[in-house]
Amino acid sequence: MDTHSAHEDSLNKGSITLLGGVAMGTGVMIGAGIFALTGQIAELAGPLFPLSFVAGALVTSLAAYSYIKMSNKWPSSGGIAMILQKAYGPGVVASAAAMMMALSMIINESLVARTFATYALRPFGLEDTGWLVSAVALAAIVFAYLVNAAGNKSVSGFSVVMSAIKVGGIAIFAVAAIWASGLSGGAFSEPVELSKADALLASVAFSILAFKGFTTITNSGGEMVDPHKNVGRTIMVSIAVCIVIYLLVALAVGSSLSISEIVQARDYSLAAAARPAFGQMGFYFTVVIALTATISGVIASVFAASRMLAMLTDMKLLPHSHFGMSGGIQSHMLVYTVVIAGTLAVLFDLSRIASLGAFFYLVMDMLVHWGVLRNLRKEVGARATILLAALAADGVVLAAFTVTKLRSDPAIVAYAIIGIAIVFLGQWIFLSGQRKATSSDPAERISDGHSGDQEHP
Repeated sequence: MDTHSAHEDSLNKGSITLLGGVAMGTGVMIGAGIFALTGQIAELAGPLFPLSFVAGALVTSLAAYSYIKMSNKWPSSGGIAMILQKAYGPGVVASAAAMMMALSMIINESLVARTFATYALRPFGLEDTGWLVSAVALAAIVFAYLVNAAGNKSVSGFSVVMSAIKVGGIAIFAVAAIWASGLSGGAFSEPVELSKADALLASVAFSILAFKGFTTITNSGGEMVDPHKNVGRTIMVSIAVCIVIYLLVALAVGSSLSISEIVQARDYSLAAAARPAFGQMGFYFTVVIALTATISGVIASVFAASRMLAMLTDMKLLPHSHFGMSGGIQSHMLVYTVVIAGTLAVLFDLSRIASLGAFFYLVMDMLVHWGVLRNLRKEVGARATILLAALAADGVVLAAFTVTKLRSDPAIVAYAIIGIAIVFLGQWIFLSGQRKATSSDPAERISDGHSGDQEHP
């Protein structure tokens, strides 16, 4: 039995239903997309910021094509690691790209945890107190760890309940705000600056990040009921639900606040938009919904990232140390995930966390599409035109986002480049050491993951 099969057998197959998968996917997306990123997107895109969400949904739908085709063929827990290994073989490209995906998930945890903290402290006027934001964000991450440590059914059941509360609550807020404010005031009464078309395009990187929660579903494929059918269905339903919610909220915020007001309150823009439309009670209602959405987002993201890291470790694509901890690799990965996420939540603000996540995710996504196009297209029955369109869309958005950030915050571009370089270099060093250690033992070399997949140059 290869390491992939061994990992699959160690998990609870069929423990996540279609509804549970949708709840997990939307939990990650809505947690990041609405409460953490609306202000960031509006700052770049101006009055046209609702269109950024539409563009993000279109690019994400193209991107999802590769993941759906691969998951329908080979549903797997830690599925993106499986996709990359089948596309590139168990080498540096596959392991480094999978590591970037895992890191983007962990970055998302810290992003949403800080958003949770900002909304939790907003009623007390303490949202600008740095150490308090960090402390509350860490508490949210620890809580997410405890829920995940309780098992898959706890995560799935918790996600269903939380998603129902937040989707219903956000929809009520959005519809009521639009009804109260109309669509002719606020940001939508401001002139559109055509000279900022490049910034609008760059904002799509944040919008894509708002939809990337669909990968939570891909990474839990081996644990879903009837995964060959339900993984693809769950992804598309999750994206459809989120675009409806995102557009409603974007229209509600844009009709209630000017762009300058959205930017000023960008870390808590929904709560700020609720106050002029509904007064103090509306403000508190939005805060409660935000806390529900963000904590469920952290839980779902911890779930996905830890399973992906466990898969990479079982495939011997990552080094692993127990550090004296008891239990198996899965429990260790939960600890590593929350430690890294907690560290990021302390060191970076929301804008930089979101930017770093966008860089990591877009580069990884392009590697997935290229690998499927080059090596697996015929095997999974994928169309080259759609794969090329997904590659082109990612490339254009990444280029625009990089140019925009070089103007406004060149340091985060440097951090992203250094981070990606460290991931590739670290994986090359680790895998080189693995090859040297096993080169004299043919039997172990066979067990190291060469289970029929071709190593591609």
